[in-house]
Amino acid sequence: MKLLKALFVQRVATGKRRLTLRNLLAMQILLDQIRGKAVVFTGHSLGGAVAALAALHYLCISSSRSTFGPAPLVLCVTFGSPLLGNEALSRAILRERWGGNFCHVVSQHDVVPRLLFCPLDAVPAHIIVGMQLQQWPARTHHAGAVTAVTACVSDTGRDALRQLIQTHVGAVAMEQKLADPAAQSGGPYRPFGTYVMCSPDGAVCVDNPTAAVQMLYATFASRCSPGLESPEAAHSCYGDLVMKMPQHLLVKRRLRAADAPATSNYDAGVSLALEASGIHAMATEAATARQWLKMSKRAGRRPSLNSAQLATKLGRITPCRAQIEWYKALFDSELGYYDAFKQRRSPKKFSKANMYRIKLGQFWDGVLAMLDAGQLPHDFHRRAKWVNAARFYQLLVEPLDIADYHRHNLHRTRGRYMTHGRERRYELFDRWWQEKGCAGVRRGDVASSMSSASRRRRSKYAGLTQDPCFWARVEEAREQAESARGERDVAELAMKLEELREFEHYSGELVASREVSVDVLAPQSSYTLWVEEWNQLKLRDEVRTILL
Repeated sequence: MKLLKALFVQRVATGKRRLTLRNLLAMQILLDQIRGKAVVFTGHSLGGAVAALAALHYLCISSSRSTFGPAPLVLCVTFGSPLLGNEALSRAILRERWGGNFCHVVSQHDVVPRLLFCPLDAVPAHIIVGMQLQQWPARTHHAGAVTAVTACVSDTGRDALRQLIQTHVGAVAMEQKLADPAAQSGGPYRPFGTYVMCSPDGAVCVDNPTAAVQMLYATFASRCSPGLESPEAAHSCYGDLVMKMPQHLLVKRRLRAADAPATSNYDAGVSLALEASGIHAMATEAATARQWLKMSKRAGRRPSLNSAQLATKLGRITPCRAQIEWYKALFDSELGYYDAFKQRRSPKKFSKANMYRIKLGQFWDGVLAMLDAGQLPHDFHRRAKWVNAARFYQLLVEPLDIADYHRHNLHRTRGRYMTHGRERRYELFDRWWQEKGCAGVRRGDVASSMSSASRRRRSKYAGLTQDPCFWARVEEAREQAESARGERDVAELAMKLEELREFEHYSGELVASREVSVDVLAPQSSYTLWVEEWNQLKLRDEVRTILL
C-alpha cells in the first residue's frame, strides 16, 4: 500500500498545524487528487483523532461518489489517540464495514486513550496541555511555559491522575461486562476498529469494542511498579514500542510451568497474548483479561460461522417464498396478486400468504440486525448469494407490503409509502443491488428506472416486476388522476397532468421492455384500471387543451 506523502496531511495528522479554512480547502483538493489510490492516514495523540476524522471523511466521500465501484483502500493508524465518537458512531462504522480500516496503537500506561472515559470536567485542563507541550519540538514553544505547566502536573500528583482514570475506566468496563452486548453502553465514548495493546513485552490485538474496553482497563490497572513511568513518558514511548515490535515477533517465548495451561494449545496462545499485553499471570486483572482475549478471538471466527448458519436458515425458509410464488400464480390472469392481497381475496389463501410474508420479513430483519452488530463477514452485503436472495425476496414480497400499507389506509394517515412506510431493509437491499453493479431502481428515482428499462429488451415478461416500488407509484398515480378530475385551478391541473404524463411514459417503458410481470397487465389490476382512468381523463376538453 502506498503511503500518502503530502506535507499538509502529515502536519495535520500530527496535530502541529491549525485547521484553517485554507487548509481544509487544500485537504479537499488533495483528497480529490488521490481518489482511487491506497492511502494511509496516521497521527499521534490528538493528531491521531484528526487522522481518524480525515480517514472517515475520505471513506464517506469515496463511497458516495463511487456507488458501483469497490471500497477505497484506506488504512488509518493512530498512536495514543483519545477515543473518538460515541455508540452511534461505532455502530455506523460497523454498518459501513469500515472497522478494518482503523488500527489504534495504545501503550500499557498511556492515560490519553483512556482519558475520555472520565467525565469531561474531572481532569484539569493544565494536565492535558502539559502532556501536549511535552511532545512539541523545543523551537516551537518557550521553555518557561513548558516548565510552568509540567510543574503543575507534578503538583497535582500523577498517582491521583492514574487512580482517577482507572476508576472511571473500570466503571465503564464493569457496566459493559454486565450489560447485554447488544445494548447501548452508558459510557460517553465507544471504541471502534482494531486496538493494538502494547507493552515492553509485546503486543496483542482485539477488534471487538467491548473487549477493547475491558483490555484498556485491564492493561492500565495491571502495574507492577506504580509511579515508575510518568504520564508524559508513557504517552511519548510509541517510537520505541514500534521499533521493538518486530523483535518480539521473532523471539521464541516459553511459558513458565506455573503459567502453562494444561488444556490446549489455544489456551497457551491466550496466555502468550496475556503476557505480551503486559499483564502478569498472577495479577488481579489476569482472569478478566484472559476471558476477553478469548472472546475477542471467538469474535474473529464467529462471522463466518454465522454466515454459514444463515445459509442453512435461508434454505429452511425457501418454502415460505415458494408458497408466495404459488399464491402469485393463482391470480396472475385475473387481477394480479397485488390487488388480490390488497382486497383479501380467498381469505384462507390470504392468511397463509400474509403469514409467510411476516416470517420472511422477520428472517431478513434478523440478518440485518446481525450485520449491524458486526456478527457477519465484512463483505457479506457484496456476496452474490445474499445480494441475489435479498433482491428476489424484495421483488416478490415488497408489493405485498405496499398492498398491506394501502389496505389499512396508512398512506392517508402516515403519508406516501416510499417516504413514510417503506421498511429499512428494502432501502438497504436497493443499495446492495446498486453496489453489485446491476440495474437497480433507486427509491423515488423515476429517471433511473426509465433508463434502466430502456437499456435492454426482454423476449417475454419478467417473472417479477423489476421496480419493487412499482405498485406504490401506481397507487399515487391513481390518486393523482382522481384529484385531477375534480381540479378547477388551471395551474394546479397542469402540474398534476404533467406528473401523470411522466408516470405514463415511465410505466410504458417498463411494459414495452417487459420489465413487469404479467400480473401488472391483468384485466382487473390497479395498473389496468389506471390506464383506463387516464385515457378517459385525456378525453376531457380542458385536459386535452393543456396536454396539447
